[in-house]
Amino acid sequence: MQTSPLSLFARLSRVLALLASVTAFLGVPVLAQEASDYPLTAGDTIRIQVFQNPDLTLETRVSENGRITYPLVGAVELGGVSIAAAEKRIADALKKGDFLKDPQVSITLLQVRGNQVSVLGQVNRPGRFPLETTNLRLSDMLALAGGASPQGDDVAIVSGIRNGKSFRQEVDITQIYLANRPDDDITLQAGDTVYVHRAPMFYIYGEAQRPGSYRIERGLTVMQALALGGGPTPRGTDKRLRLNRKLADGKVHTLEPQLTDTVQANDVIYVRESLF
Repeated sequence: MQTSPLSLFARLSRVLALLASVTAFLGVPVLAQEASDYPLTAGDTIRIQVFQNPDLTLETRVSENGRITYPLVGAVELGGVSIAAAEKRIADALKKGDFLKDPQVSITLLQVRGNQVSVLGQVNRPGRFPLETTNLRLSDMLALAGGASPQGDDVAIVSGIRNGKSFRQEVDITQIYLANRPDDDITLQAGDTVYVHRAPMFYIYGEAQRPGSYRIERGLTVMQALALGGGPTPRGTDKRLRLNRKLADGKVHTLEPQLTDTVQANDVIYVRESLF
């Protein structure tokens, strides 16, 4: 009985799928993970080989600062560098040191750290999340983490490694949309950390209906802060407020604010008792 080409193709597909599963189980590198444009990151395990120079074969792990130590040349910055660029960087170092005339370096990716991004701080679901695509943006990752918590700031701090150097950028999430700045919604890379700090707070006490601490919204005025505290009690007044503000030198400055003044982080508002 003659087997149709379609049936042969289906069998071949199943065999290839099974081979891929066995390959992944045995820990053998998957070719898809060895794409030359894959950016190496801290925690990745790689094998470096130089053609016709077996003594220079090395299996190593990219350190947390993005470096490896390679024979003859010493420390090499590979964090955030593509596999192709890393091969060239090591070859150039061997050639520059007059160790080899025309080295042919190949790098095999043995183990990926997991292509994960850490999301920490004031988010609803902090943790490590897989970087399932090469163009995942900051806003997408924050959505995976459930967004900022009610105590979270509007600014996210992204840190990682780019081109072998430490990278840090503060991103105002709200301005991506309110000010139409989509370029601020940066693309994340494996090993990045996203941190959302606690939002700035102010404090109100004295003859206020609801004394306590409150989140500072953008452009919050003293009048709005007083409203968040429920306004003055029947014994209180908004005419004789007192505000304590900590200055850059650490000293506390006391002033009588206007209702239209802007509240700053860690301001303490005291609602005085009415004289009449």
